[in-house]
Amino acid sequence: MTVLSRAWGRRLAFAAVLPLVLAGCSGGFASRDVPLDSFSAEELFLRGEFEIESRNPEEAARVFGEVERLYPYSEWARRAVIMQAFAYHRDEDYENSRASAQRYLDFYSGEEDAAYAQYLLALSFYDQIDDVGRDQGLTFQALQALRAVIETYPDSEYARSAILKFDLAYDHLAGKEMEIGRYYLKRDHYTAAINRFRVVVEQFQTTTHTPEALLRLVESYLALGLTDEARTAGAILGHNFRATPWYQDAYALLTGRGLTLEPAGEGWLSSVYRQVIRGEWI
Repeated sequence: MTVLSRAWGRRLAFAAVLPLVLAGCSGGFASRDVPLDSFSAEELFLRGEFEIESRNPEEAARVFGEVERLYPYSEWARRAVIMQAFAYHRDEDYENSRASAQRYLDFYSGEEDAAYAQYLLALSFYDQIDDVGRDQGLTFQALQALRAVIETYPDSEYARSAILKFDLAYDHLAGKEMEIGRYYLKRDHYTAAINRFRVVVEQFQTTTHTPEALLRLVESYLALGLTDEARTAGAILGHNFRATPWYQDAYALLTGRGLTLEPAGEGWLSSVYRQVIRGEWI
């Protein structure tokens, strides 16, 4: 059981202990004028939990930091580091959350909460991915950190969530390529558009954006008069995504010009067709 699970699992016990702590500390948590160094390590830790329960994560992070500062060699200090990372994340202070999580990994990599620390570190990147139009550096960092969770802690309770988030972040990168490709396509910059859609087909073919990328390749190649490439893109689309509206649009475009949706020529799409459809990798 992780420190976070233990913390929330102690809510009832905490509710019973809190009045005693309050009474024993001359006003205790009820007054923030009481110097923090007047509390024991356990009392400070409980205060940090109290601040989180009170929806004051910024103060909670400060208190957990004091546990580590005042009682650096205690068991409570180790537990406070991961709780501080959690409190910072709850406060959307992702940089400090990442720093606390990394500190836990640096000093307590063999402890049971290391998996959660790595997961929090990944979330500090992932939870800032909110717009396809933003710089994708955060997405790459999120992917790297999520992969660390999956590969280093495959049996942890966080691995499954990390896998799901990894797939979403991966899809997000493909979405960025599609956005740029559509931008070029609308402005008749067909070669530049093809380069972006090609990235999706070759590098992100397991994402939800692949069917549209193939349709846009059909459109782009037809605009350039490259019918072999357009037919091959249509063939791949028809084989893998026949039930999608993207295939229906491609079918209408190609047959409307008297073209079949069959592989033709020896371009890069023909190689993709041979590899994906026929399993010919050489």
